[in-house]
Amino acid sequence: MAETIDLSGDGGVLKTVVRKAKDDAIAPSDSLPLVDVHYEGTLAENGEVFDTTHEDNSIFSFEIGQGAVIKAWDIALRTMKVGEVAKITCKPEYAYGTAGSPPEIPPNATLIFEVELVACRPRKGSSVGSVSDEKARLEELKKQRELAAATKEEEKKKREEAKAAAAARMQAKLDAKKGKGKGKGK
Repeated sequence: MAETIDLSGDGGVLKTVVRKAKDDAIAPSDSLPLVDVHYEGTLAENGEVFDTTHEDNSIFSFEIGQGAVIKAWDIALRTMKVGEVAKITCKPEYAYGTAGSPPEIPPNATLIFEVELVACRPRKGSSVGSVSDEKARLEELKKQRELAAATKEEEKKKREEAKAAAAARMQAKLDAKKGKGKGKGK
């Protein structure tokens, strides 16, 4: 079972990694504050789903640290990497508090979100070093994919040439046998 981490230090925001990201995956940062996520939110009390991006396969985007989302998300998403899926349990004081968010979320509700960090991006117009680093990384991945495709194509070509050569040898043997047979019959 995965370890649960207390991100807030008071049990208010708990994170359990459901699926780890790759070691070299990027994480949100000051230069990559815009995040894209898939999520499903449930009420801890009864497991009822109150919000999800899975039904319409949409992406929810926001900027970390701007108060655009509940406090628990600003805390938890900073600790995630692209590709990671985590279960985030949010006490009311890190979610919608005593007011709730009627009608879906009652007052003082503890919420559980399963969140997948899909991407991290810079703000529009940003020209930070890490942005060019990310572009370079993506360019390198593209080159690797192209190289792999070229290698695969080359292997396919070699297999086709080997088949053609084998077929030519078989045909030559058949022709040789036919030639011997005609000579005997005369």
